[in-house]
Amino acid sequence: MRIIRVLLRKEFLQIFRNKAMLPILFVMPVVQLLVLSFAATYELKEVDFALVDMDQSSLSRELTSKFQATGYFTLELETFDQGEALEAMDAGLIKMIIRIPPDFEQELSSGQPVNLQLIIDAVDGSTAGLIQSYSASILGDLNAAKLAELKMEQANQSMHQAKMINIIPQNWYNPDLDYITYMVPGILVVLVSMIGVFLSGMNIVREQEIGTIEQLNVTPIRKYQFMIGKLLPFWVIGMVDLLIGLALARYGFQIPFLGSLATVLVVAGIFLIVIQSLGLLISTMTHTQQQAMFIAWFLMVIFILMGGLFTPIESMPEWAQNLTLANPVAYFIKIMRMVLLKGAGWKEIQFMVYTLIGMGSVLLIISINRYKKTSG
Repeated sequence: MRIIRVLLRKEFLQIFRNKAMLPILFVMPVVQLLVLSFAATYELKEVDFALVDMDQSSLSRELTSKFQATGYFTLELETFDQGEALEAMDAGLIKMIIRIPPDFEQELSSGQPVNLQLIIDAVDGSTAGLIQSYSASILGDLNAAKLAELKMEQANQSMHQAKMINIIPQNWYNPDLDYITYMVPGILVVLVSMIGVFLSGMNIVREQEIGTIEQLNVTPIRKYQFMIGKLLPFWVIGMVDLLIGLALARYGFQIPFLGSLATVLVVAGIFLIVIQSLGLLISTMTHTQQQAMFIAWFLMVIFILMGGLFTPIESMPEWAQNLTLANPVAYFIKIMRMVLLKGAGWKEIQFMVYTLIGMGSVLLIISINRYKKTSG
């Protein structure tokens, strides 16, 4: 233990002597959390659209008002010339064109099918899908209301009774469908992961570059003591960063903490060992900090994009879903969301925690064996 304490003291002195390192460790994660939480959003906001209303009826005006009343759509252009609307879309001024045909209200009121045209700019497929989904919801509500009115005019008593059925949908765990509530726990995981893998990944190779690794090699320090001395300082810093992020999430973003904070911290401690063991393994396999940085960056991009942060894992192809079984970031993102937003306990997350423990054990053992202590 005395040797490990000496190693830890040396590592902390090296970290805190480097004045440029401190903002990277404690300020940048907070700034990234603030920026990414607001910027990385798939919520639909302020979609400009053009209206080609060939009907000019009260129903067409009601339809337009419903689009504008959602707060997601803004009427940018109103014209009778569809060519003018298409030119506006080509110029990037609008994202959607709504073309209401003549006799729209008359045909709908008489119970006949009506074709209403939506032209959506689909260069950005995700945004186009959201616009289509929101528009379909608005049109579906209007259609259902008008259909009910039409039936009620001709209905018997049983239809009057059917009108009394009122469906009130309720969303669980995130009742307001707030995107920030969904994203912040995941972004916290990404920030902690990046700190863990990058700093530990460059640690040993940095000793090689500046030549101090040879001095350590001639000491009686054992390989596992050396690795623990390299791992623990950044583990402590990672936990401090996570606590700062959790405090910001709770009191800054009002993220609900339905589960146990102790559970989150225990799992975070295990996860940091996994991710830092991976960084140490990278460090033992490379010869320069540049190589270590490149490999760490390559792996982190895959981990983040396939971790369920932006895209649900269930929506990925089957082969990609199988790959995520070896992705520690995916497990921790899921655990954070389950514990913080759903109040999940040990029973619900134990399989994922055991998996993380297994990953961490394997990576740490390989890292220790990969470290070449030439003498001492």
